[in-house]
Amino acid sequence: MSVIIDNTTITMTRGDTLKVRLDIKDGDGKPYTPIEGDLIRFAVKKKYKDEAPCILKEIPIDTCLLHLTPGDTKDLPQPSEYVYDIQITMSDGTVDTFIKGTLKITEEVD
Repeated sequence: MSVIIDNTTITMTRGDTLKVRLDIKDGDGKPYTPIEGDLIRFAVKKKYKDEAPCILKEIPIDTCLLHLTPGDTKDLPQPSEYVYDIQITMSDGTVDTFIKGTLKITEEVD
């Protein structure tokens, strides 16, 4: 369904707020507007093979806004690097991972 955006790096300071609006496109490059029953999630792991994500956030379908709060990264080691992906599970059960990348956590000065 979607175009996979690969090697997308997000760099942020540990404990900061991050807000990123997603533009979802179908395989033809046309905008896709999520509908009721769709679920979008953002998952972060140290390595793809890790069992459980260290950050797992649902992205509201009405805003398509990924919002990380200070608490989401406050306890992560600094500096550190993680992998992430964003996937949509459509109301018909179709699952599509459309963004994969790296999350870089930089040092904060307390």
